[in-house]
Amino acid sequence: MPEAPFTIRRLLVRGELVRLLYRLGQQGASGVLTFNIRAPKTEVFVLRRGHVVVGEGELVRKAVIGRLARLLALDDVICTFDGNITAYPPGATHQISLTGWARSHLEAQLDGTLAEKLVRELAGIRLCLRPELAPEAIDEADRRMLAAMGQPRRLDQIWPLARTPRFRLLAFIHFLRSVDALETLGVVAERSGPNRVVDSRREAALRLLGIQDGADLESVKRAYRKLARALHPDLQPDADAQRRRTLERRFAEVTAAYEVLL
Repeated sequence: MPEAPFTIRRLLVRGELVRLLYRLGQQGASGVLTFNIRAPKTEVFVLRRGHVVVGEGELVRKAVIGRLARLLALDDVICTFDGNITAYPPGATHQISLTGWARSHLEAQLDGTLAEKLVRELAGIRLCLRPELAPEAIDEADRRMLAAMGQPRRLDQIWPLARTPRFRLLAFIHFLRSVDALETLGVVAERSGPNRVVDSRREAALRLLGIQDGADLESVKRAYRKLARALHPDLQPDADAQRRRTLERRFAEVTAAYEVLL
């Protein structure tokens, strides 16, 4: 079910935007999504229940998809989502699923070179699906792949269970990995609890928030709230433009680290 209205304002670096769009799609978000690329250039999209609202016609649809794809290639884009705004532009009768678009875009990136790189990087690593970020299965092959990643398994263990062509499986894993829907566990890594993720992203997040591994959720929240109060640009109205940009960047980094640890 769609969540209650909410507001997001972040400075995104390359790779973060597709994760945000996927999550907005999964949450069934409705509202207005704005990207400040460079003054006065902006891109605005209207979301309705996890879909981008578009006008009629295939050319219009392709143009919106192209705009989204171009945004993913940019660095340091300020993204604002306002879930308190209800909008439905006149003539906008069609919709594009954010989760479906994110999957199609990411799976299309896979070529032979990227596939081999993925195999090398994941050699000996156990993969496990994060249920809260799992996509809906679109066919029987999806169901087998998702079931195979329901518990930590290596790539060579997933493949025979998935019973799907190697390239399709790797494309699916590339998509899941890009939207942060996979936990990666080293060969000798052990879980100390159901929410433990032993990977470089978690370690970096712990360092950024200044807390020790093994901290409970309340400690993580306290550390985040303390940093958020110090870094949120809206809480420093006297900051000049350069200082605000620095605060926005650091606040986005802290928020991203907090989400990794949830």
